Amino acid sequence: MIERARKFVWLHARALEQRRFALLFDGGPAAPVVNAVLAHRNDDGGFGHALEPDGRGPASQPLHVHTALSLLDEAGDRSHGSAACDFLTTITNADGGVPNSLSSDGPSAPWWVADPASDLLMTGLLAGTLHKIGAVHPWLDAATAFCWERVESLEKSHPYEVNGCLRFLDHVPDRPRAERAAEKLGELVRAQGLVELGSGAVHEGYAAGEVHKPHDYAPTPDSLAARWFTAEELTRDLDVLAAKQQDDGGWTFAWPVWTPATEHEWRPIVTIEALLALRAHGRLDG
Repeated sequence: MIERARKFVWLHARALEQRRFALLFDGGPAAPVVNAVLAHRNDDGGFGHALEPDGRGPASQPLHVHTALSLLDEAGDRSHGSAACDFLTTITNADGGVPNSLSSDGPSAPWWVADPASDLLMTGLLAGTLHKIGAVHPWLDAATAFCWERVESLEKSHPYEVNGCLRFLDHVPDRPRAERAAEKLGELVRAQGLVELGSGAVHEGYAAGEVHKPHDYAPTPDSLAARWFTAEELTRDLDVLAAKQQDDGGWTFAWPVWTPATEHEWRPIVTIEALLALRAHGRLDG
């Protein structure tokens, strides 16, 4: 499995994903990953330049910031949280939340709709990542209060928003409160059918096959979401994930391809994420 994936990455991936694969699976150095991520940094402290493939323009976007901080943390560099928070402060609403995406002159996926309203999905991703790297900043204090209020009052959601909530709950310092909120969130996910456990059902507004599986919510066994699923459900899900490796060695994705470049850039990313989930759950050596 890993040999086929390695060949796929060398044939198809950007330098960033090639360097990342080398770091994660071949004992490669971290510095090239850090340098590749920082090439996407802007003077305003944010990140852009298609770091997240569906946002093609150069302008800083909240999701690019989350992606950058996550990748830098993976490479052992936690020194950029404060500068990122300084940027986020400039786009944050009075309630402490940030928009899902900002207006930009560059092209982006049709679902990147600029909306000034505070977004739980995006704020949760950012706050969770910043807590994970140990950031200390007034922005994070306000964003944390926003996330607590929104997560604990959540009555209806969708899979991507649930993922944002989980990343926040997995890393926010108040662990007893996070565990209580995650238990309630798991009940909501089950009740509203926000996880696909073999039925093939797709959530309203999503593309055919664009479903969230147990490993999407719980990419590691220590994620709070791992408690939502039985051992049998996780085993079956990981079996399916492993079987989805394509003949060319990579994994693919189900959301729409709106421009050809995104398919070539996303597939190595989802390939690495599949391998990481399989390894974290004991299904891949090395």
